[in-house]
Amino acid sequence: MQASIELNRTPAVQYLLRIGDTCLVLAQRLGEWCGHAPVLEEDIAMANIALDLVGQARALLTHAGKLEGAGREHDEDQLAYLRDERDYFNLTIAELPRGDFAFAVVRNTMVSTLLKLLWQRLAASSDAEVAAIAGKALKEARYHQQHSADWMVRLGDGTEESRRRIEKALKRLWLYMPELFESDAVDAEASASGLGPAWSELREPWLADMQQVLDAAGLAMPKEAAFRSTGKQGVHSEHMGFILAEMQHLQRSFPGGVW
Repeated sequence: MQASIELNRTPAVQYLLRIGDTCLVLAQRLGEWCGHAPVLEEDIAMANIALDLVGQARALLTHAGKLEGAGREHDEDQLAYLRDERDYFNLTIAELPRGDFAFAVVRNTMVSTLLKLLWQRLAASSDAEVAAIAGKALKEARYHQQHSADWMVRLGDGTEESRRRIEKALKRLWLYMPELFESDAVDAEASASGLGPAWSELREPWLADMQQVLDAAGLAMPKEAAFRSTGKQGVHSEHMGFILAEMQHLQRSFPGGVW
């Protein structure tokens, strides 16, 4: 069995992995919709969004590995498959179980809106590689956000059943909203160096974008809860271990395997 790598947890590495891991884990969840979406077109759309997120994750993990420093670098596959759970820094909302279609729509809207705002700011990063990644990823994130927002409106303004489901999903997922904007020393270092914004700076524009979507869907914005999830700190929900067991099985069982 392949042993876990030892991650060099510098602030820059953690900052990039928070974004890259969120993309990676959400892509894994979206991949579970393949063959199960309510219509064929949406089945393909979900898979395409997942592939875009994997591409973004690959670029960020590759660059984060280089930033670990000489003699400590890891490639994208090592970072994706050979870390322990506490060395993943994705948002908790990304690792929650697949849920129903309404749940997927609300989660995609919340995360894609955040990623759109992040990529907009990262396009001006002091790190030229990050800025280049952001330039491409921003176009994808805008599509993802528009696509999921359209479905929010369709479900919110649809049947009684679709509205019940979207309201239920919104209420549950809003519990994890505060974590999106929790800032710490990692954020402060990234902001000071020009690598990227503190995520707390994105709170107001994110709420404004979400309010527009909710208004169009005829939905009320839930109140913020006192609960705080901690995936960005490497402390995850009970669901994360099951995702990693599935993701990491082949690389752990057949180290360096290629086909």
